[in-house]
Amino acid sequence: MTSRSLALSLTALLLCGCAAVGPDFTAPKAPHAAGFAAQGDQAPSQVTASDQAPAGQWWRNLGSADLDRVIRQALADSPTLAETDATLASAMSNAAAAGAQLGPQGTLNASVGESRINLAAFGFTEFANPTVSLYSVGGTVSYDLDLFGGKRRAQESAKAQAEAQAYRAGAAYLTLTGDVALQAVQIASLRAQIAAANAVIADDRTNLDLARKAQAAGGEAPSAQVSVHAQLAEDEAALPPLNQALGQARHALALLAGHAPSDWAAPDFDLAALTAPASIPVNLPSQLAHRRPDILAAEADLHAATANIGVQEAKLYPDITLNAGLTQTSLTPQKIVDYGFSGWNIGPGLSLPILGRDGIKDQRNAAQAETRAAFARYQLTVLKAFGQVADALQALATDDDAIKAETEAQALAQKNLDNMRFAYAHGGNTLLDVTDAQRTLSRARIAYAQAQGRKLADVVRLYMATGADWTDLSAQRALAANGG
Repeated sequence: MTSRSLALSLTALLLCGCAAVGPDFTAPKAPHAAGFAAQGDQAPSQVTASDQAPAGQWWRNLGSADLDRVIRQALADSPTLAETDATLASAMSNAAAAGAQLGPQGTLNASVGESRINLAAFGFTEFANPTVSLYSVGGTVSYDLDLFGGKRRAQESAKAQAEAQAYRAGAAYLTLTGDVALQAVQIASLRAQIAAANAVIADDRTNLDLARKAQAAGGEAPSAQVSVHAQLAEDEAALPPLNQALGQARHALALLAGHAPSDWAAPDFDLAALTAPASIPVNLPSQLAHRRPDILAAEADLHAATANIGVQEAKLYPDITLNAGLTQTSLTPQKIVDYGFSGWNIGPGLSLPILGRDGIKDQRNAAQAETRAAFARYQLTVLKAFGQVADALQALATDDDAIKAETEAQALAQKNLDNMRFAYAHGGNTLLDVTDAQRTLSRARIAYAQAQGRKLADVVRLYMATGADWTDLSAQRALAANGG
C-alpha cells in the first residue's frame, strides 16, 4: 500500500469513526400517574400538591431543637456517611482516570547494565566477544485515535457511575436524618406511654388504699381489695416492656449518632415538643421521579450500563494508535545526550480483532442484557417510591381519624371515672365499678400516646418518601459529571 493509499484509508476511518458506536443514552420518560393514592384512599388534610419538594433541613418542621442538635451530630459522626463519602470520592477519581485515558499516554524509562557484544554474528571471528556497560534512557508517547469511541464510552460510563454514587450519597443523608427523627419520635411516644402507665399505677394505688379503708370500715368485702390489687399488678406488669423498648430506642439513636450507647445519652424527647406541620408539600409523581435520590441513582446506573454497550461494541472495530519513541543509548554516561547516540521511531499502529470475535460479541450481548436489567431496576425503584408515598399519605389520613377518636375516648373515659368515683363516695356503686372505669381510662391514655407517636412517625416517613436530599450535592455531581 502506498503512502497516499494509507493516508486515504486513515482519513476514511477518521470520518466514519467520528461518532461513538453503541446507543446514546436517553433518560426514561416521567411516569404519567396523576397522583399517588389508590382508588378509595383517604387524603390527609395537611398535604398539598406542590412543585416544591420538601428539601433543606426538613426535620426543623417538627419544631424540636433537641432533634436538630442530634441530627447535626449524626451527620458529623456517622460512620455510614463517612463510608458513603469515601465511596463517592473513589467513584469521582475513577471517572477522572477514565477521562485521562483519552489523552496522550507516555512513559519514561532508563537503564544501566552490562551487555555482551557477539562480534562473531557480524563475521568478526578473530575477535573475542567483549562485555561492555550500556547506558540507556528514553521515552514513548502514544495517542489512541479512539475512532469508534470505546474510550469515550468508558469515560461516559465512569461519569454516570460517579453521578449514581453522588445520588446514593444524597439518599444516605436522607435516610440517616429520617431514621434519627423516627427514633426521636419513638422515644417521645414511649416516654408518653410510660408516663400514662405510671399515672395509671398511681391511681391503682389510690384505689387500693380506698379499698383497704372501706374494708376496715366494713363497707367493702375482702374480694374488692383483691380485685383492685390484681389490677395494680396487671398495670405494673405493663411497665417493664415499655422501659425495655425505650432503652432500645435510645441505644439505636446513639448508634445513628455515631456513638456507643455507653458514651452518649439521648435527649428526653417529649411528644408535646414535637409538632406535626400544618402543611406538607408533596410533588406530583412526574416531579418526584426527577428529584428523589434513589430514583436518580437508578437512572444514572442505567446510563452507565447503556454506555458500556458502546465500550464492548467498539472492541469489534479497528483501533489505530499514533506512536512515537526516542531512545538515547551510549557506552558512557557522558555521551548519552549526544545526537549521534539517538534512536527514534514514529508511526501508526493498527490492531484489528480477528480471532475471538464471538467472545467480544458475547460481551456486547451481556452488556445489552445488563442494560435491560438496569432499566427494570429503575422501574422497580420508581414503583417502590410511589408505593412508599401512597402508604405514608394513607397512614396520615387514618392517623388524624385515630387521634380524633382517641381524644374523644380519653375524655369520655375520664368523665366516666369521675362519675364512678363520685357515685362510690356517696354509696351509689362499688369499688369494682371504679376499678373498671380506671382500667378503661388507662387504656385510652396509652392509646392516645401511641396515636400521637404514629402520626409524627408517618409525617417523618412522608418527608423521607417525598423529599429530595437536603444536602447541596450539586458541586459533587458537577465534579462527577466532569470526571473529577
